[in-house]
Amino acid sequence: MTRYLRLGVNIDHVATIRNARGGGHPDPVKAAKVAEQAGADGITAHLREDRRHISDDDITRLTEELTVPLNLEMAATDEMLDIALRHKPHAACLVPEKREEVTTEGGLDVVGGHNHLAPYVRQLAEVGSRVSMFIDPDIDQLEACAQIGAPVVELHVGAYCEARQVERVREFERLRTAAEAADRLGLECHAGHGITFDTVGPIAEITNVVELNIGHFLIGEAIFGGLESTIKRMRSLMDRATAKASA
Repeated sequence: MTRYLRLGVNIDHVATIRNARGGGHPDPVKAAKVAEQAGADGITAHLREDRRHISDDDITRLTEELTVPLNLEMAATDEMLDIALRHKPHAACLVPEKREEVTTEGGLDVVGGHNHLAPYVRQLAEVGSRVSMFIDPDIDQLEACAQIGAPVVELHVGAYCEARQVERVREFERLRTAAEAADRLGLECHAGHGITFDTVGPIAEITNVVELNIGHFLIGEAIFGGLESTIKRMRSLMDRATAKASA
């Protein structure tokens, strides 16, 4: 039987385009609804400290209007925790965040940040949010996530997606090994960051991965082919890869 691989669509960069000029267009909530209709299993939105794309109002509207789960990406800060506890999203993904970065650089250091992160995991779980940790494909980090009580990890696959030739083979092996380790540790395994039409297949074939979160590439490709058709094409490539892995 072919396993079903969930697709989460990140709508951050619809808000980036909106904020470049101000006003309300294009509306990321409208984009989220298009993604729902195109087959997305969930919507991801990262509310950053500097509000460079998604806004507080976006989160409020997404919480009220979505019919699929909302995955709130957030830094482990008191401000973001208060917002998450108020909205109670289906999932909360803790990510590293630096004001000067263009996008999220690398995974969260759960090993070094255990004492700081543990209260966030506990409080989010208490309001019913499934907590995931955005980490590099590293065994020590996976073990720390299990120890801290997070039920889900999201593997940062950017190094694989950006690598070439021999290095890409090595990075893929890291991902596969990490996904297998997550399964042994009882962690649900997701993957995200930098996934494209060209790189999604091998990642989708990793049987221990149950969800992919994809954003920037889909929004960029939507300029040329439309958001709905772009998401449907990605969904088709994922389904083809999972069928291949199950054959």
